[in-house]
Amino acid sequence: MRPPKELVEQVASRPYDVLNSEEARAEAGDNQKSLYHIIKPEIDFPVGTDEHDEKVYAKAVENFNKFQKEGWLVQDDKDRYYVYAQTMNGRTQYGLCVAAAVEDYMKGNIKKHELTRRDKEEDRMKHVRVNNANIEPVFFAYPHQAELDAIVSNVTKNAPEYDFVAPDGFGHHFWVINDDATISRITEIFASIPAMYIADGHHRSAAAALVGDEKRKQNPNHNGDEEYNYFLAVCFPDNQLNIIDYNRVVKDLNGLTDEQFLSALGKDFVVEEKGADIYKPTALHNFALYLSGKWYSLTAKAGTYNDNDPIGVLDVTISSNLILDEILGIKDLRSDKRIDFVGGIRGLGELKRRVDNGEMKVALALYPVSMKQLIDIADSGNIMPPKTTWFEPKLRSGLVIHKLD
Repeated sequence: MRPPKELVEQVASRPYDVLNSEEARAEAGDNQKSLYHIIKPEIDFPVGTDEHDEKVYAKAVENFNKFQKEGWLVQDDKDRYYVYAQTMNGRTQYGLCVAAAVEDYMKGNIKKHELTRRDKEEDRMKHVRVNNANIEPVFFAYPHQAELDAIVSNVTKNAPEYDFVAPDGFGHHFWVINDDATISRITEIFASIPAMYIADGHHRSAAAALVGDEKRKQNPNHNGDEEYNYFLAVCFPDNQLNIIDYNRVVKDLNGLTDEQFLSALGKDFVVEEKGADIYKPTALHNFALYLSGKWYSLTAKAGTYNDNDPIGVLDVTISSNLILDEILGIKDLRSDKRIDFVGGIRGLGELKRRVDNGEMKVALALYPVSMKQLIDIADSGNIMPPKTTWFEPKLRSGLVIHKLD
């Protein structure tokens, strides 16, 4: 299902998990066609309503039905693939919108690199169950493949079905693939690709797959062809994707003075003062630190990391072990209230702002993880530490929806 061409900009929204209820309320405004009414339905209740209240999930279903009844979402007349491209800072990445197999997720052919939290999974599972649909896609990467690139290039020579710039300035372009021979060939090519990798949307992937598996177990006449055996994904070739930095801000120095903290850092890092101008990490194992109005370069000393270990080589591992845990006493990145995380899309100026206004004491900027590192970790069955990868641009939700019946 998808919106008519003339309504797509009114329907499309940011993903449910990148903004809070009040931001969604403000972005939806008086636009009844905004997908936020389905993915953040608490905006239809008084401010402060618990987004996990049963009446909020019921409102999602009511709104989803209304969108269909009003013709704001319309069922396509046959199975298709779609090309979904995004443009950010003059650079475009081209993905294929597909239905991914629940069985592939369960067997580990769709690989993950992050742990999921059960409470977040359960929230999205409820959302999938009550709507009987994947309202939002997940974001996959696959090892780039020349023939798929050629097919996509051929499709995108035509005028797109949707073509708009979202309020954040990012472009979104969408083509419908109608040709049966092309559709069939895409399916054959994907069958030969050994694995897909979850780039963004670990909770949505887990929720969608678990609900599909539930429905399989509940259906005495299950035959494997039912729509619930699949969930909605947009798959991008790995060589087109860009991971940006995911940075840390901490409320205090764990009882240390600035001098004691910088001295403690000297054990494992070469510490260089860089002055008041923003300093950005220049390579793997180089970090930027902001403290009391000054930027510092930290370079991890040889022997403090293991380049042969897919986890040990990560800057997020080095900084978590040697700075956050050893010096600042932060043991659990998921639960410690003294630390917060800032996506690199906000820029290093956001780190400076949060320290300068007194909310935080110190900020740490990391060099971004590479796609190769992500794939190495997923292939080795390892899990990245929390808050390691930030993909941008995010997929817009609402361009296409997958019903499970």
